[in-house]
This record gives sequence, structure tokens and C-alpha cells, in this order.
Amino acid sequence: MTAANEIDLTSLQDQIDALAAQITKQGAKVRDIKKNSSSDADAIADAVDVLQKLKIEHKELVETMEKVSGSKDEFNRQVFDELILRKMFVIPSFEIHGGVKGLFDLGPPACALKAAMIDVWRKHFILNESMLEMECTCLTPEPVLKTSGHVDRFTDLMVKDVESGECFRADKLLEDAIDAFLENNPTLTSEEREEHLRIQRQADAFSPGEIDDLLIKYNCKGPSGQPYSPSFPFNLMFKTSIGPEGTSVGYLRPETAQGLFVNFKRLLDFNAQKMPFAAAQIGLGFRNEIAPRGGLLRVREFCMGEIEHFVNPLDKSHPRFSTIQDKELVLFGREDQLGSGKTKAVSAGDAVKTGLINNETLAYFMARTQLFMERIGMDPNRLRFRQHLETEMAHYACDCWDLEIKSSYGWVECVGHADRACYDLDVHAKATKTPMVATQKLDEPVEKEIAKLKFDRKALGQSFKGDQRVVSGLLESLAEDWSTFEPIATALETNGSTVVDGYEITKNMVTWTKTVKKVHEIKFTPSVIEPSFGMGRILYSLLEHSFYQRDADEQRCVMKFNPHVAPQKCAVLPISSNPETNAVVDEIAASLMDSDLSTRVDKSTASLGRRYARSDEVGVPFAVTVDFETLADGTVTLRERDSTVQIRLPKTDVTRLIFDIVHSRSSWEDAKKKFPVVTVNEDDGNNNPKVGATTIVKTSRGSFSRPTEQI
Repeated sequence: MTAANEIDLTSLQDQIDALAAQITKQGAKVRDIKKNSSSDADAIADAVDVLQKLKIEHKELVETMEKVSGSKDEFNRQVFDELILRKMFVIPSFEIHGGVKGLFDLGPPACALKAAMIDVWRKHFILNESMLEMECTCLTPEPVLKTSGHVDRFTDLMVKDVESGECFRADKLLEDAIDAFLENNPTLTSEEREEHLRIQRQADAFSPGEIDDLLIKYNCKGPSGQPYSPSFPFNLMFKTSIGPEGTSVGYLRPETAQGLFVNFKRLLDFNAQKMPFAAAQIGLGFRNEIAPRGGLLRVREFCMGEIEHFVNPLDKSHPRFSTIQDKELVLFGREDQLGSGKTKAVSAGDAVKTGLINNETLAYFMARTQLFMERIGMDPNRLRFRQHLETEMAHYACDCWDLEIKSSYGWVECVGHADRACYDLDVHAKATKTPMVATQKLDEPVEKEIAKLKFDRKALGQSFKGDQRVVSGLLESLAEDWSTFEPIATALETNGSTVVDGYEITKNMVTWTKTVKKVHEIKFTPSVIEPSFGMGRILYSLLEHSFYQRDADEQRCVMKFNPHVAPQKCAVLPISSNPETNAVVDEIAASLMDSDLSTRVDKSTASLGRRYARSDEVGVPFAVTVDFETLADGTVTLRERDSTVQIRLPKTDVTRLIFDIVHSRSSWEDAKKKFPVVTVNEDDGNNNPKVGATTIVKTSRGSFSRPTEQI
């Protein structure tokens, strides 16, 4: 490529990145208008028009880049999907009954891959960080999720077929109806056509009444031929009842975190009141997705790994930050998303110093997540951390970063890292009247202004009856700091009454005196820093990152799993089916499995090359071949999957060598230095190892090779 072409490509890439930033900025504007000005149809339509034009321009520039550079994403999704299904990595659930959208089963290879991946996750985070692991129930009572806000979230407008009861998403029906209307009326003027498109663009912003009227206007009817039912909010949680009476409402949990939050007090006691500390849980979550798509990327039942790190909100440093401060991360900050559109490679330490990442603990877990991804074999060049825009952040959040993994679906959020402040513990504490606080002993006592209270128990009892202790406890907690009690005192002095957490307090119930006391410890509601791992999305991304087709033969597909997580670590293959050879195969396989190395034995009559290919397709990193030399001198060949290079070594050394490589105590490069490399033609159907010039010798037992020059 010439220097001029390189300049052109650089200029094109800059334009693509700048347009991506404009798309992000305009998308944020559209969300903001829909949220704050949902009734302004013209403003919504104009903003969406600009967004669509930017997306079209961006697509055209990407296509131009591909033409100029002559490169395009070479990922063959069709071949990949066929392999995944054929080798039973992932299959549709209840397939013979027609299947159900959003539900998938993991076959033997993916099941083992997921188990190995989760094992690495546990060791990398829970064991290495001394976290407290819990396993909480999937069934959650309604009050818990009402408190967390889930009962009032995840709602879309739904309609039903009045005869069959089948449900549909109302905004998607409206969009499809308008598409059909425009297709059936090609003679509409441009103004009339644009009016219908305006309605389509704001389909998800209409109220129930508005969308009902529009469905009637566009003659939307259900499969039964009847108009749809009135629209209603649909919650994405699976609702059920607990107990035979059916009076206690519950849900299948949409996330695992709530079980950790409600157990905070017990976890703190278990940890001997020491702060900071982290709790973790891995398990199933459930979301009743309306339109599941993208295979394992959007499903209705999924595995999550969540960590809740509880920390003093005034001190979010991390004791082990120095161990990762030099780790380089690819960061896509909100300013870059809205400006240059380019990512930056920044060390975790520098990102915290400059304020790009809010605090050490958040940056620490981001770096640890990056290391975990590299450990399981994810391509580092297809990983980035994207910061949430202000319009995406919850009002209580301090900072949020998503680890995104690039796949054939684009950049996909797979791990969320959120500084959720004190929100979760606060809402559960208020709902249950249970203090969710931690204490920190001070090196030296300090003087603090407080309010000393005296209650009129009779007045409290008459007004609040059984809640009088709750009210007095609430006021006493506020009185621990004069700055928090002063507004209450002022209101009581001025107005004679005030409302505190829903309780009306009158002046006759309490008297106070401002005073100073020595404080030896402080109490605080911990902030929560939460890394949340979507294991299904990580698993799918790992499958894509591991897949490739051999250059010499595109029909030969390979899954290049890291030996540490590969479903099976080694294949053992006999060159002949005679009893002596098979006995050695069984001996080697037993030795491997005794060392907890999952092993694949293939004694089929297929050619050796074909059996190698079968192992490659399910990602087996090593293959031992027992040949005729094995019977003579006890040596075997060991083949490495990606290079197809083979070495010859004593059969007694196989288990130790593979064990050391799998556990990162040694490497394939070390093995090649220790044992002789042999050359093998995998396509001739035989295992013919060659060290230098060789001669093929044929006997009644088969073909084998020996050095041409006698030793």
C-alpha cells in the first residue's frame, strides 16, 4: 500500500470515528427528548431524522473504507453457526417440539467450556480477592423487587389477540403496520408519506391510549382477525405465586445482586465488621424478553456473575491498586464518544489520576476484568471499556463503564462496572427499617457537634403506637450529626412540626440540646461498586473469538480455545485398531483423567487427519497419537492444535507435560525445546513422524517411517 493510500485510509478512519461520535451525541439527544418532551412529536421526528441521516452516512463511509483498503470482516457466520449446531455447542431448547425463542441448551462442549470459564472466574475473583460467596434463591418476594425498583421498571406496552390470548409488543406492531401501509400505497405524496414515517419513528413514545388509537387507525388485527385488546404495560420479570394460596406474589430474579444487598448485615458480621469487603454470587437470572435475538446475546434465562464491593463512600481507594496500576486499558470515555469518536489506551493509574475513572476501586475491578478476559483466551484487540453517557446513568450512580467485546454483532456489552453509591443499601434500609451501616474506628478521637434528644414517650406513643421506637430511632440517628438534625430543629421551631421519612413530628414530642461529644468511630452507609458479568454473552463472544478456518482448507474449522478453559484438554488416537495399540491408548487416557485432564479417545476407523480435524472442531488443544514406534520404544507423538506441530516424547511424560501447560507452569515452546519436533503429513491418513530424511516402511501391520540413514 502506498503512502498516499495510507493517508487516505487514516483520513477515512478519522471521518468514520467523528461520525460515530455524532451518532452517539444525537442518540443521547433523542433519548433526552423522548424522556422530557414525549408530547412534542415534531421535535422527536426531527431529532430521529438527523440520527438516521448520520447512520446512513456512517454506513456509506465504512463501505468506502472496505473498498479502498480491500479488507472486510472475514468472519463466516454461516459456517460458524453450522459448526456450533453440528458439534452441539449450543442448540435450541425443546427443538423437537418446535423450540421457544430466547431459550437455548448448552451441549457437552459448551457445558464444559462454561464450567471451566466459571472456575477461572471463581479463582480469579472470589479466591484471589478473599470474597464472600453466597448462593441466594432465584425466587424473590415482590416487596424486595418493589423496593429495588424492578417492579416498576422494564415495562413495554403489550396487546393481546382477543381470541388466542397471544401477546405482542404494541410499538413493533405499529411499526410493521406502517411499513405495510406505505408498501400498499405507493401513490402517496411525499408529505403524506413523511407524516406516516413520523408516527412510526416515535412508536415507542406513545401513551397506551394514543397507541391504541393508532393501531385502530392502521387497521392492526390479530391472528384471529379481530382488533387487538387495549394495550397494557408488560414487565420483563417472570411473575409467579409463592405457596398454594396464591396470595404471595413472587418473581424469578432479574439479577443476582438483591440477595447480596439484603444480606449485607449478616455478611458484615461474618467478616468481623471489617471494611471494605466484597461479596459475590454466580447463578441464573431471568428476563421475559419480548423479542429475543442474537443467539446467546439476548435470552430469557441467563447465567450472571455479580460482585458487590462495599466501601466507605469517603474512601474508595483499593489496597491492591498498585498491583494493576500499570495495566493498560482501552477506554472510550464519554468525552471521546461525543467528540473524536476514538478510544484511548491508558493505564489504570493514569486514568484515575486524570479523573477519567472516578476512583481506584472501580479502576481496579476494570483492570482485573481485563486480565480475566485475557486469561480465558479472549482477543485483547477486541476489548474496550465504554463509559456511560450522562443520559444513560442512573441518578444515584457516580461512574459506570461497560466492558464491550467486539463480535460479528458489533460491540456488545458483556460486563458492567458501576459505582452505585449508597442507593441499594439505602432503599432496603428505609423499606425494612433495618440499619445498613458499617463502622470505622478512628486513630484519634475527634469532637463532633450533635443533638442530645429527650423524647415525650407518651406523645410518641399516642401518635405512632407500635412505630414509636422506629421514629425515635430515626431521630436519634439523625441527631448523631448536628448538620443533619439542624433542618429538623429549625422546622420544629418555625412551624411547630415537620415530616421525617413519612412521619409527622411535632414540637411537643422531642426537645433537643446542641452539644459536642468525642467520637471514637464513625458510622456510614457503604457505597457499592458492582462488576456484573453476563456469562452467556462472554461464552458466545469466546466462541466467536476462538473460531477460525485453516488457510490451506476453509472446510477445516478450528476452535482455538486456551488450554486452561478448553472443554477437553487432549485427544488420544491409535494409528491402528489392534489390541496392543488400544491398550496403550487406554493407559494414556486413564493417566490423563487421573490428573483431572478431560480426555477425548477416538478409536474410529476414520483417517488420522480426519480424527485430528474432529478434535480441532471442538477445540482440543493437544492430540497424542499411539503408533507402531510406541509399541517398540514407548514413545508417542504429541500434536499442538493451532500450529499442527508435533513432538515425540516418552508416553510416561505426556500427562505431566499437558498438566503443566494447562496450568500455565510451562508452554508449548518449552516442550519443543525439550523434545524433538517431527514432521507429519496429516493428509495421508497415517501418522508418519519424520526427523530429517525418512523412509516409509510397509509391513503387515501397516505403514511407518524410519530415518533414511541408519543410526
